[in-house]
Amino acid sequence: MDTVKELYAYRQMIFSLVKKDLRGRYKGSVLGFLWTFINPLFQLIVYTMVFKFILKTSIERYYLYLFVALIPWIFFSSAITVGAASVVAQKDLVKKIYFPRMVIPISYVTSCFVNMLLCFIVVFAVVIFTGVGVNFLALLTLPVIMVVEYILALGMALLTSAVTVYFRDLEHILGIVSMAWMYMTPIMYDKSIVPDRFLPIFNINPMTHVIECYRSVLYSKEIPDLTSLLSALSLGVLFLLIGCLVFNKLQRHFAEEL
Repeated sequence: MDTVKELYAYRQMIFSLVKKDLRGRYKGSVLGFLWTFINPLFQLIVYTMVFKFILKTSIERYYLYLFVALIPWIFFSSAITVGAASVVAQKDLVKKIYFPRMVIPISYVTSCFVNMLLCFIVVFAVVIFTGVGVNFLALLTLPVIMVVEYILALGMALLTSAVTVYFRDLEHILGIVSMAWMYMTPIMYDKSIVPDRFLPIFNINPMTHVIECYRSVLYSKEIPDLTSLLSALSLGVLFLLIGCLVFNKLQRHFAEEL
């Protein structure tokens, strides 16, 4: 509770760091903030060409099927890979002034989350202009899905950002883990093609349930089975608790290690 109170006292700093990260993400580039939308669109085009025209997937409206899963995955992947180096990246700030160090990974994950919300503008535009339409009752569950994913991402970012200060190789290891994790999550394909013997592994993966819920709302226009998110939420809360404990223990010597 003391940690929560301290973080609340520094809420303005979190807000400032989020705003700074969003403004500085594409600072100096010609297209600037438009890269927020261009990056996922280019990934969508590449994956669609490969899976729709080369590997010949039979999924109807594959562009939408992929897009509603790709945007949440980009947020999650960024939170655990780049987020792992967030404390190291702010080493000058850590050495100069006192503030709860947990502010750094929280602000980074939050800025990634805001970036995902902005990308969903493109998702809704695609849904509306292609005539797919939306189920407004199903949309009411979207914030719940987003919160579960945010908790999961934040828990992992707290844990990895603290450990990376002492073990810098973790940042590179997480890049490989993230790539493998993406292919073990039904983002570019349907879970129905997974052999039965591998299904238990896919069901343990919390992002499988998160992605399927996003698809239920935005692709199938159905109210998702939110009970399937319980495992993802449980793992998210577990990682959040472990991340907070590890972070609080390791942050004492951040300045010396950095």
